[in-house]
Amino acid sequence: MVNKLTLFTFQYRVLGSQVALSLLLITLSCFIEAQTLGSPAPLAQSSQQSVRLLQIAGTEVFAYSSPSKESKKLAQIDRGTLVTLVATNGNWSQIELNDIGKLGWVIQEKGSDGVFTLQELAAPGSPFLTNPILGDIESKELFPPLIREQSLPTLVSAPPIDPNQTNLPDPSFPRESISIPDRWRLMQSLGFKHPIYDPYNQNVLKGDLPVLQNLAPDLFFNFGIISDNLLEFRTLPTPVSQTTSLGTGAYGIFGSKNQSIQASTLIMNFGLSKGNTTFRPPDLEFRFVPAFQFNHVEVGEAGALFVDPTYGKKRNASYMGVQELFLDYHLRNVSTKFDFDSIRVGIQPFTSDFRGFLFQDTSFGVRLFGNRKSNSYQYNLAAFQRIEKDTNTGLNNISKPLRQDYIFAANIYKQDFPVPGFTSQLTAIHNINRETSQQYDENGFLVRPAFLGDVRPRDYNVTYLGYSGDGSLGYLSDFLKLNLSTSTYFASGTDSRSPISGQSENIQAYFHASELSRDFNWVRLRGNFLIASGDKDPYDGQENGFDAIYENPQFAGSDTSYWIRQSIPLIGGGGVGLSGRNGILPSLRSSKDQGQSNFINPGLRLIGIGTDLDVLPQLRIFGNISQLNFMNVSSLAILRNQMITSTDIGIDYSVGFHWRPYYNQNLIINGSVALLQTGEAMKQLYGQNVGTLRSILFNAILNF
Repeated sequence: MVNKLTLFTFQYRVLGSQVALSLLLITLSCFIEAQTLGSPAPLAQSSQQSVRLLQIAGTEVFAYSSPSKESKKLAQIDRGTLVTLVATNGNWSQIELNDIGKLGWVIQEKGSDGVFTLQELAAPGSPFLTNPILGDIESKELFPPLIREQSLPTLVSAPPIDPNQTNLPDPSFPRESISIPDRWRLMQSLGFKHPIYDPYNQNVLKGDLPVLQNLAPDLFFNFGIISDNLLEFRTLPTPVSQTTSLGTGAYGIFGSKNQSIQASTLIMNFGLSKGNTTFRPPDLEFRFVPAFQFNHVEVGEAGALFVDPTYGKKRNASYMGVQELFLDYHLRNVSTKFDFDSIRVGIQPFTSDFRGFLFQDTSFGVRLFGNRKSNSYQYNLAAFQRIEKDTNTGLNNISKPLRQDYIFAANIYKQDFPVPGFTSQLTAIHNINRETSQQYDENGFLVRPAFLGDVRPRDYNVTYLGYSGDGSLGYLSDFLKLNLSTSTYFASGTDSRSPISGQSENIQAYFHASELSRDFNWVRLRGNFLIASGDKDPYDGQENGFDAIYENPQFAGSDTSYWIRQSIPLIGGGGVGLSGRNGILPSLRSSKDQGQSNFINPGLRLIGIGTDLDVLPQLRIFGNISQLNFMNVSSLAILRNQMITSTDIGIDYSVGFHWRPYYNQNLIINGSVALLQTGEAMKQLYGQNVGTLRSILFNAILNF
């Protein structure tokens, strides 16, 4: 370059020394600028000398002992790793494998993705091995014959450090760091701490933090408490006591219908789980849920609350029951998507279908459950033995022996079948009842066998086969955008002794319920249809009235509906109820909680409409109208020894609200008003003056 400048200056010297000097300065400045623009800017470095580096761009690059693929593989180098370039030999480059000068060869070639495996650049820093080689790189002891390429050491490198932005640590000073007991307490280490009563932030009582971080860093405790408070006023057909009536002017069969209930239930939930449950179920879970209830009931007639009418028309009751007590063990994961198999043993909840039509209870048993194909399939295999209920609270009474009532259940769920957004379920449940001894409740009433017919002990076997579905049908019609919830069951079995015919009979019954709904922004319109077969002839050797095991239906207004919520006694037809509390079937049981299933009943047909109005984010208003009819009244006519010509139960009207004042589940206030405009069948059963039956309830739920 100097020769070029000299020649240039000599040619222009004839023009004068001043011109030559000016041109020389311009030429030098242009040359320096061109050199600067044509060269890459050096990487930031301190006192280190810049070295030639190779960056690995291929997805699978190996270092060999010599420039040949037939030679021994020394290491596998990750994509993006920086290595020091020592020499080249054609397409082969010799690199440093670690910081003590051991060398290896890599080849420049196109990978399967079309990208060259090596890129040369200049930068400071030395690469290092995750598992450094500490001996002779050719030693057979250090590198035995490789069976799998995964056994090779992996070469990685640290990113270059810019000293202009980062202060390098001084090795003479101790490491500056914050001690963190576990990764869940990172926010606390940074100064974010919340009171123990705050459930919305990290809380050791809510399973957000390990409860014993030193002894068991993956053990979590979850505590919850619910206060459920009820105030209810109702009118209900009530019989006058056979021995005496405490009401002035009471005569005949039917007495005062006015009743009231106050109930407070405190439910506590203690859960202990082991394992990180972010993406998978817990390895081990223990749960204990006790419930405490106090209630006060007032009725208009003596003998309605106690078998001894001298006990009066008021009753206070309290009880503590164990609603859940189980151990859940995670058996295995069966896929990388955390599909699993688990087993649960103890007192546990179980629901047979989406709406609780057949069996919804907390019973003692064992359940094997899990899922497959990224939760597309779910299954349950379970065996239960029912627990005796406390008469006046409905809570589990574990102080008494288990009932001789056994349930064996199997079901399978399939999501997005038969259309996307819809879940289908197949269910098989077998119920074996061997309760042949007499059982009286806490108030002195006979519950097993039912005070019905010849009042003799009986047992039965019945198998339920069913299909249920729940979800959206929008895939079938984008314009309609319908939702469907449906359940169908067929019951088949044998009853050892019919309480009416006194002989063994076969059980053949059916049930179907569907709710079709359509959403319009904040409004949902619903249509309800239900049919449960009734017994046509109690003496024909067939029991055709459908009955559930233990129902709790979420349907047609559920517990805000008068017909579903109230237990209406069959006055003058035995010590049974026309329907049970929180039950939709007119099963003629002695007690929904403590009685046996009864397949000689009138059956039911329900047709109704309803609506849900989300008028505010925290307020929902809902209403339902249902027409109710018996399917067949022959069993009622025989029990009452009366000609009953109508099947018309009446029309059930209900309206209610669901209010969450704080937009969450910590405080929920519910209220409803329900009316049953009685039809001709009810008037024939309870007299022409039965009138319209009504109920009003208020419910406040506090949840922590």
